[in-house]
Formats: sequence, structure tokens, C-alpha cells
Amino acid sequence: MKKAYRVCKSYEFTSIIQHRSFVLSSSFVCYYMPRKESHARVGISVGKKLGNAVVRNKVKRQVRSMVDDIYDFNETFDTIIIVRPRYHQKSYQENWKQLKQDKERLEKRKDKR
Repeated sequence: MKKAYRVCKSYEFTSIIQHRSFVLSSSFVCYYMPRKESHARVGISVGKKLGNAVVRNKVKRQVRSMVDDIYDFNETFDTIIIVRPRYHQKSYQENWKQLKQDKERLEKRKDKR
């Protein structure tokens, strides 16, 4: 995932989360907001409950890989993906399918509004 496609600043994270539009699943919470730039961006947050820094960085690398496969960055929204502690209870493939379903649910919600 290119750096231009990432949400990096903490105030951008808080503004998207405070918009309060989200999709829940067992492994992820996906907050979204209409994009402000010419392309969609994704931010990833992994809490300390998932493990030490090595484990959290591994999870972020895995989620970034999933985002590269699933997102095409032509969406009309910016997304924050918060990884939940249940992420470790599932395999990579199950988490990949879950994130794909979350993205599809998110797109359906955007179409309704």
C-alpha cells in the first residue's frame, strides 16, 4: 500500500472516527467518511491488547497486504480499520474474507445514503 493511500495524521484518524459511520465484525471495526482527496485512503490501528510491538507490526503488515488485495482506492470514502483482539482466533484467509465482506457492507451503506 503506497504511502499516499494511507491516513497518517492523528487528527485525520480522529475526524474519521468522530464522523461515527462504521461497520462491525468480529475481527475489525471499519470507520468511514467521504474522502477529501482525489483517491481513497486507509488507516490501520492495532491496539496493545493484541500483543507486543512485534506482534502488532506483524498484524499491520498482514492487514496492509489484505487492503492491497481488496481495495482499489477509487472508492468515495476514507476508511479507518481498527483490528480487534479476536483477530488472532482466525486464520489469515478467514480474516481476509471478513475484511472483504466488511468492505462490501460498507459500499452498500454508502449507496443507500
